[in-house]
Amino acid sequence: MDIRNDSKGWLTMWLEPLGEDRWLRPDEVFRVRSDYNGDDLAFSINYWTEEGDPSVRNVSVWIENGDCYAEVTDRSGAVLECGHQRPEEVDRRWQKIMEQYRTP
Repeated sequence: MDIRNDSKGWLTMWLEPLGEDRWLRPDEVFRVRSDYNGDDLAFSINYWTEEGDPSVRNVSVWIENGDCYAEVTDRSGAVLECGHQRPEEVDRRWQKIMEQYRTP
């Protein structure tokens, strides 16, 4: 299944149930592949925008059947790991939140 960002801002693709994020720039395409070959759907999709920042759009790709470790690649076939192209400011903000929950 291909995921295409046809917006002018970031599209965050969440691979669920793992909670992995990958960030698409405008006009970028990622491909999600599953090992599932059955008759039921391999994926379901949910789409939303951030309440505080509508310029960031999100799509969650839920692995419904097959191995939850689906492969995500770019157009050239290169595998894209969790956090791919995550903006530095987002990474810093998430790290700060995580530090609040660490026990001393």
